[in-house]
Amino acid sequence: MFLVVAYAATDIPRNLNSYATQQDNVYFWSDGTPMARTGWVRRQAMPLKDIPEDVRWAVLAAENESFYSDPGISLKGLTRALWSTVGQGVTEGGSTITQQYVKNVYLTQNQTLSRKFTEAMISLKLDNRMSKDDILQGYLNTSWFGRGTYGIQRASQAYYGKDVTRLNVSQAAFLASLLKGAGLYDPTLSAANHKRAVERWSWILDRMVKTGKLSARERAKYRTFPEPLKSARVYDTGKQSDYLVELAQQYAKKAGHISDKQFDLGGYQIYTTFDRKRESALTDAVAAARKKALKSDPKAARTAHYGAASVATDGRILAVYGGPDHRTQGFNESNAATVQAGSAFLPFVYAAGLEHGVRKTRTGPPTPVTPQTVYDGNDDVPVTTPEGPYWDRSGKVVTAHNDGNRSYGPISLGRALAQSVNTPFMQLGMDTGLDTVRKTAQAAGLLPSSIGPQVPALSLGNSTPSAIRMASGYATFAADGKHTEPYSVRRITRNGAPVPLTTPAARRAMGARVAEQVTQALTDALNSAHPTVATPTAAGKPGTTADDTAAWYAGSAGSVSTAVVVYRMDLTESLEPLPLKGLGGTPAGSVPYAVWSRAMGLG
Repeated sequence: MFLVVAYAATDIPRNLNSYATQQDNVYFWSDGTPMARTGWVRRQAMPLKDIPEDVRWAVLAAENESFYSDPGISLKGLTRALWSTVGQGVTEGGSTITQQYVKNVYLTQNQTLSRKFTEAMISLKLDNRMSKDDILQGYLNTSWFGRGTYGIQRASQAYYGKDVTRLNVSQAAFLASLLKGAGLYDPTLSAANHKRAVERWSWILDRMVKTGKLSARERAKYRTFPEPLKSARVYDTGKQSDYLVELAQQYAKKAGHISDKQFDLGGYQIYTTFDRKRESALTDAVAAARKKALKSDPKAARTAHYGAASVATDGRILAVYGGPDHRTQGFNESNAATVQAGSAFLPFVYAAGLEHGVRKTRTGPPTPVTPQTVYDGNDDVPVTTPEGPYWDRSGKVVTAHNDGNRSYGPISLGRALAQSVNTPFMQLGMDTGLDTVRKTAQAAGLLPSSIGPQVPALSLGNSTPSAIRMASGYATFAADGKHTEPYSVRRITRNGAPVPLTTPAARRAMGARVAEQVTQALTDALNSAHPTVATPTAAGKPGTTADDTAAWYAGSAGSVSTAVVVYRMDLTESLEPLPLKGLGGTPAGSVPYAVWSRAMGLG
């Protein structure tokens, strides 16, 4: 009578332990290999249908061979455990898989008489309400296997470096042995552990033969113990991968419409766009530049910052350089709008003029602009509007200047871009309309918040785009004028099930002919400055600022664009950029170009 009343009075908790449902999130390179994982718990749930039958039967042979026929509890085992608890203060084995699952997800691990009794009552009810397959699935995904792992999937990865779907029956038998106590059966911990593991592994295989789940002939094939990895594989987090994870996590939440709370519960597999080889090449290129800077000017090099990104014409972010170490520098240089673009912005002004033409009067029709259109390339040229000279707030006429105050005389726009002559583009921006220049840069990929104020200096790069956005903008030229917003995640699943993902689509930013003309000027710029790497598929130009606080190189080769920026800033004192003092290199051999060419496989 007491048991009937107790059964009726016991309810199955509505909520699982938060710890029992928490998982880690795993990130993958573009080739599908693991890149990193995040989360406090190493657990990845797997649907039962994806767990091989050999694995299931090995676990049942080890823990509860009568699972599919018992009522959810073992009366004999429960009686023994209760007697041990009352008489000796410790518990013994005898729990069914259903009882172990209840303990994992509903109760605490406290070994008390009341907890054991509650466990049995919940197990009886759960067995009546849930299918055996659902209980087994839950058990396999919440059980502790040692090496910091929960669930059979993470255990398979930790001990054999592969998914559970690829386990053979011998390996499954070893993993099943860990359920009796990973600290006693991980063979890598001690010789005694190894002996115990081999004995239990062999016993489980024999048990599978006895229960009819493994033939004697098949059993005979497994005479050698399947030694696991000596230590769990740790994904290479800590440096660049942390910056990649940060980008991918932000994008995954936004594009997958995943709340912070949902994401923190884990279980997501995030397949990124990051190319392992390109990431390595970009990181190595920046490392080489840092090493060279430390040799030439150690004091200045300590305040040097490098940001870089490679973006495909279809929007995929292939590689980024975010900083020396995320643990010491949390912000991502590739995604920071920190310093001005300088003359690296000129192609957007050029594109605006080619696309929309110029207006010399307020009411007249626009006049077409071509690469052959001639402008004044001299230094200190006054900037004019249809009404006359442009005056600044102090009443002074604004004039345009070239690097080194050099004068070029009358020069075509195409040649001016190829040679990075500033003064024609400051006037072209005024003639085209600064609002039009802004809209063109935005359509090409620059964020509105990073585009500078609408004053003549806009055309000479007072905008502060990130390296990712600058690479994305140059990718628009390489993509025949179509822009795709940069993205870092191509697919998301949760426990194997697809998560709907909003993927950006290409849209027309400028005419294909305009993009071709810009690209041709950038090709001329690269070939003129670096004839030894001349290639019809590569195009790019340097970018400098008037106060020499930043140096850029941006360009494309084939379907990939890369932007690199170098600047100095002492973060302990001020956020004001400092003079580069030679760390940017020379016009003929800039540091950003060296990084760019090496990352693109051209240097």
